[in-house]
Amino acid sequence: MHPTACEILVVYYSRHGSTAELARHVARGVESVPGATAILRQVPPVSAGNEAPPQALPDQGPPYATLEDLGRASGLLMGSPGRFGNMAAPMKYFLESTSGLWLSGALADKPAAVFTSTQTQHGGQESTLLSMLWPLLHQGMYLVGLPYTEAALSSTQHGGTPYGASHVSGALGTTPSAEEIRLAQLLGQRVARLAVQLSSGPPARRG
Repeated sequence: MHPTACEILVVYYSRHGSTAELARHVARGVESVPGATAILRQVPPVSAGNEAPPQALPDQGPPYATLEDLGRASGLLMGSPGRFGNMAAPMKYFLESTSGLWLSGALADKPAAVFTSTQTQHGGQESTLLSMLWPLLHQGMYLVGLPYTEAALSSTQHGGTPYGASHVSGALGTTPSAEEIRLAQLLGQRVARLAVQLSSGPPARRG
């Protein structure tokens, strides 16, 4: 790790593994940027009547994300499967716990992006991505998307949107296509590059 590396938090919820796999490709994109390091975390499941994490550590995968992880990070990449065109409840619950960070302005002026996985081609990917972006606007974060200057965004026959990286799991299972992998890594790179640039410049003035 670079001694002054920007920590980029890659946090996700994944029930069947496809969003987790996309998160790993996003993290590889982050790690390809000099001066940036990816911190991979997941959020715990929730159930009706019991919204507390079921245990301190997950049975498998990276540790659960904490508000300290989020507040310390120089940038954020957040992923959730689509649920009827919306983010999954565990991710929404995690975001709703960030009011303290909002009050302190801890996330303001930091770059952020989102990614998702759905079972079908028209499973509400773009609306799911937008549902995750709205809270980040309230936090004052700089939103990062995918530009059409990237050829994979036009050539993909599966996932990939200008609102963020995505994967269609029904056709490919947990293994993303070459274009989906390229776009996920590019999204990680774009957030990481911006975070490094922001951290090396003068502090932003706030009105």
